[in-house]
Amino acid sequence: MANLEKRGGAVPAFGMKDKLGYMFGDFGNDFTFILSSSFMLKFYTDVMGVSAEVVGMVMMAARLVDAVTDVTMGQIVDRSKPTKDGKFKPWLKRMCGPVAIASFLIYQSAFANMAYGFKVAWMAITYILWGSIFYTSINIPYGSMASAVTADPKERAQLSTWRTIGATLAGLAIGVGTPLVAYVTVDGKQVLSGSRMTMIAGVFSICAIVCYLLCFNLVRERVPVEANSQKLDIGKLVSSLFKNRALLGIIAAAILLLVGMLGMQGMAGFVFPNYYGSAAAQSASSMAGSAAMLLICAPFASRLAAKFGKKELSIVSCASGAAIYVICLLVRPANPYAYVGFYTLAYIGLGFFNTVIWAMITDVIDDAEVRNGVREDGTIYAVYSFARKLGQAASSGMTGMLLASVGYTQETAYDPEVTLGIFKLSCIIPAVGLAAVALALAFIYPLSKARVESNVAELARRRK
Repeated sequence: MANLEKRGGAVPAFGMKDKLGYMFGDFGNDFTFILSSSFMLKFYTDVMGVSAEVVGMVMMAARLVDAVTDVTMGQIVDRSKPTKDGKFKPWLKRMCGPVAIASFLIYQSAFANMAYGFKVAWMAITYILWGSIFYTSINIPYGSMASAVTADPKERAQLSTWRTIGATLAGLAIGVGTPLVAYVTVDGKQVLSGSRMTMIAGVFSICAIVCYLLCFNLVRERVPVEANSQKLDIGKLVSSLFKNRALLGIIAAAILLLVGMLGMQGMAGFVFPNYYGSAAAQSASSMAGSAAMLLICAPFASRLAAKFGKKELSIVSCASGAAIYVICLLVRPANPYAYVGFYTLAYIGLGFFNTVIWAMITDVIDDAEVRNGVREDGTIYAVYSFARKLGQAASSGMTGMLLASVGYTQETAYDPEVTLGIFKLSCIIPAVGLAAVALALAFIYPLSKARVESNVAELARRRK
């Protein structure tokens, strides 16, 4: 793509610096996001003594706040004027500190002996500050930025792949390293250490700031995205969003994907130490899943999507992941590393969709522009971001409630009947979630390979 002149000189052509920079952006995001989805429920039940049901309800209740903050932030981004650094990048620099500090405050084990009401209030306040306010104010501009980095659909797919690589590396650091450091052996049982979790959260917060700043310095915005100066009509906006079948389809798929994926990650914190008695196997599962993403999904997702279509690839891969977990439920492997094998195969299934999903969002933005004549990157991404948070909350809330339904408490954590229930949940949650993703993409999401190519050609014609 030709360089554009921008305030004093030519912008370098799209290249490896942009891909690495965009990778670091999601690396920074997931240092706090994956920590929350994988360990917050475990931390508050086992260290702070809050019931799993209450933790799940707080996570779900926070999404009511997101319904306001996400769309508001999307509008702020759409209506902001470009600066010398671009329209979206400046938010990374502004908000990296607040989001990191808020994440660290969630995991304060020094408050474990405080009154129950204080602990619930602390959890709710810090979680909302982190997820509903600060994470929103950095994640929406970051996600929207992809369409300003390049207009080429193949290059956008590459950004999506590198974003997934960043998330995978963060998952590797958190999923492999955290269980090895955070758990201690007490009376022959694997127990989560509160003080170690606080330390880990602090280290990851610092790492998040570093990654955000690397993203800010490496990525360049090339496609002019002017401020949306149209008068805000809430009714028209809501009507437009609800008529956008592509957006509704990707929202449904995203919610269900997170139910499946975060269900896998969240239940790993219970099935490995409680059912299998092996925190080492939990670490191995994260390492194997991350390796599969880096060695299989990342190198081949873009090629397969280019050949068959992103929608088409995602349907097959998610259906395969669901089938693998059904087999695991029926086989019920006794060896923890056999379970790791099933986990890894299923992760490959969801991994292909998770690799191309960010490019699918830009397809949705393009489709809306073709139909409406208005480009609303921030607003559409904000609605999608809200949907992902709904998926995160649904996963955490559902996991907490289902754990409570099988009788899980601090006292019954190693009861054989309870741990068997944990194993069954660890298979059923992702199997149902991934099967539902495949159905949502097949019957709701309309952007086939042919339609995406038609939209790209139409927008290119309009911009000549």
